[in-house]
Amino acid sequence: MTTAQLVSEIKKKQSFLCIGLDVDLNKIPEHLLKEEDPIFAFNKAIIDATHHLCVAYKPNTAFYEAYGIKGWKALEKTIIYLNKNYPEIFTIADAKRGDIGNTSTMYAKAFFEDLAFDSVTVAPYMGKDSVEPFLEFKNKHTILLALTSNQGAFDFQTKQVGENELYKEVLKVSKTYKNSESLMYVVGATKAEYLAEIREIIPDSFLLVPGVGAQGGNLQEVCKFGLNSQIGLLINSSRGIIYASRGEYFAEEAALKAEAIQKEMSAFV
Repeated sequence: MTTAQLVSEIKKKQSFLCIGLDVDLNKIPEHLLKEEDPIFAFNKAIIDATHHLCVAYKPNTAFYEAYGIKGWKALEKTIIYLNKNYPEIFTIADAKRGDIGNTSTMYAKAFFEDLAFDSVTVAPYMGKDSVEPFLEFKNKHTILLALTSNQGAFDFQTKQVGENELYKEVLKVSKTYKNSESLMYVVGATKAEYLAEIREIIPDSFLLVPGVGAQGGNLQEVCKFGLNSQIGLLINSSRGIIYASRGEYFAEEAALKAEAIQKEMSAFV
């Protein structure tokens, strides 16, 4: 998917909501556990109920890898279902990969070619040759971790490196990478006050912003400092939407939560 296509979908739906499909079998409705593939059954119901309210879905691969081959098969079925039935949706493999060049190439092939995701999250700690292999794929996007929403972000990401904090160096240096126009960045909603300075460095890039909802991030604050001329934000909510209910009508309840966020977003589109 191109950036232009993503922007068009945002304007069409009046939404820049991304829904995280982080499936925990201990939290899904009990009646789904009788299904042959409860993870996929849960995802399918959530997707069918919310696809008109969001522009992206983000499965965190850890929640699938934890269940071994069955979990990986459920992830594969989920992305196939999305690409077949809702091709207008931007898909994010939240895998946080990143390794030496030839290994990164294989990670990229796994998510971009085999699973056909539109994007993948990548850790930049190993530098240029661990990121550029992901950027070689046309109309695919690499989402670099820049300033994350967790408390541990302050361990390294905000430490001074020369004249800048480390996360600012990540932003600045990554702009020099080959095909850097395909980069997006993770900036946590709990770090909204940093967004103004981040926008000075990367005014045109899309930001994936987790942390709204269960982690306490504020949508209004994120929009105040993070919006650009093309919106430039994908606001992720996971637990606050998909686990709205464990009852029979869990998908409908999830849709109500998503709709409330979409309505709030419509004022900014």
